Amino acid sequence: MTTSAPLSLINVTLEYPDGGGTTTALDRVNLTAQAGQLVSLVGPSGSGKSSLLATAATLVRPTRGQVIIDGTDTAGLKGKELTALRRQKVGIIFQQPNLLPSLTAVEQLVISDHLRGGNAKAAPVKAAELLDVVGLAAAAGKLPHQLSGGQRQRVNIARALMGSPKVLLVDEPTAALDHERSESVVRLLRQVTTEFGVATVMVTHDTEFVPLTDVVATMRDGRLTAPVVAAPGLQLTPDGAQ
Repeated sequence: MTTSAPLSLINVTLEYPDGGGTTTALDRVNLTAQAGQLVSLVGPSGSGKSSLLATAATLVRPTRGQVIIDGTDTAGLKGKELTALRRQKVGIIFQQPNLLPSLTAVEQLVISDHLRGGNAKAAPVKAAELLDVVGLAAAAGKLPHQLSGGQRQRVNIARALMGSPKVLLVDEPTAALDHERSESVVRLLRQVTTEFGVATVMVTHDTEFVPLTDVVATMRDGRLTAPVVAAPGLQLTPDGAQ
């Protein structure tokens, strides 16, 4: 089965051995994210949100079901093929930026592109452009310890965009930030999702920012509710590179 959406999870079940039995982390999950669409995924701790993100990122293979990325059923890929697809099609934004302490903001992006096998000559120019997009053009030469938490997360977002992904998977991007910086980061994710036409799935505990997303789905006990259109009307303060 193929789909035109950049990301589709179809009847995905993920089971782990647990003593003499099994634990079901994901139970027949169906989720589609369209290009330019920001999907927020909410739910209590232990509900399966992280398992869903890891499975969508092809870091974990489902026990049953399909994970389709940009029209490719990942079940048919192994080893280097799967790694190549992930590098070319998926951007992952972790809760902690995990920036290399000895590299400047622009160098963080350039080295990630090098590891992906990108064009060495074009990488510095693209990195500078992306840092401008996330509001950090003036901070391109700064080291991580010279950046605020919000700025480090912005570098994290720019780094994920270096590979021109079709899919962005975001894990609790505001967990370590205060309210003002959290708002700024979610606004930025909204901006880049639209500007770059990526399909973004964001796991978040900050339900107050859900109205800024297009679709919201709730996980509980490994099951995903039918995604619904997020309620509009969230009034946000002007953005800034916090």
